[in-house]
Amino acid sequence: MVKKSLPIFNIEKFNYLGKEDDFYVNSIRTHLNLHKFVLAPHRHDFFFVAIFTKGSGTHNIDFNNYQIGPGSVFAIIPGQSHSWNLSEDADGYILFHTRSFFNLHFPSKNVRDYPFFCSMHNSPLILLKEKSLKKAEQIFSEILDEYVHEYLLKFQRIAVMLDLVYIDFSRLYLPKTSIDKKNQNFLIKIGKLEDLIDANFKRIKSPSQYAEMMFMSERHLNRICKEYLNKTTSDLIMDRLMLEAKRLLVHSAYSVSEIAEELGYLDVSYFSRLFKKKAGKTPLEFIKSFA
Repeated sequence: MVKKSLPIFNIEKFNYLGKEDDFYVNSIRTHLNLHKFVLAPHRHDFFFVAIFTKGSGTHNIDFNNYQIGPGSVFAIIPGQSHSWNLSEDADGYILFHTRSFFNLHFPSKNVRDYPFFCSMHNSPLILLKEKSLKKAEQIFSEILDEYVHEYLLKFQRIAVMLDLVYIDFSRLYLPKTSIDKKNQNFLIKIGKLEDLIDANFKRIKSPSQYAEMMFMSERHLNRICKEYLNKTTSDLIMDRLMLEAKRLLVHSAYSVSEIAEELGYLDVSYFSRLFKKKAGKTPLEFIKSFA
């Protein structure tokens, strides 16, 4: 069977200045003119940030629609699917980088520790008010200026400014009372759990097995998930399964029975009932809604 898979782009796909190894930045308007293919649904293997200074539209991320306007910031982790529907005057800045780019410059940090990158269940949207937008716009403009010129220690300076952007966004993303050592530890654990689920969800569906892989009790893992995401470990596993089911239903030529088998369900009737319970539509109804 020929599979119409959702494309996964890496940075090398975005040939701009001939140096897209680990980092890329551009204005949104220029980026879309150079790479029109990004308007269609796709995924990528890098961390992605877009900030809008003009225009309107919608941004679909993993089957959730978000409104776009001046001050809208979107932060997407590797593997998430997204597509745009933008007005002609839409503009701002877009940047992305690999995990290795961040780790090279900040070996004692982890990019997944920032709250907007730590979990696919956290909102990818940050809304900036006028003062914060002007400040962010200035930093993104400086990052772009560094990128297009051959200044001394350019990528070191870009990395420092990137870290400042992420710190500022974290302060806006979380209330001040939430940015403490306890919640930082929770962010790390949630990120680790989601990485494990992402790598194993097709064959491992038991919360106790994930708790064992994280060297903690199932009860303690559930408490962390509930406190930080208001979900159980089982919810996170099921959410990942349902997201993959939606992606395969919309972006592949697999039949419902083949998708059920791909996700570890040998009983297609059970899978269909489960999908309807979670998505509110049968698999076939879901496909038709995206036709």
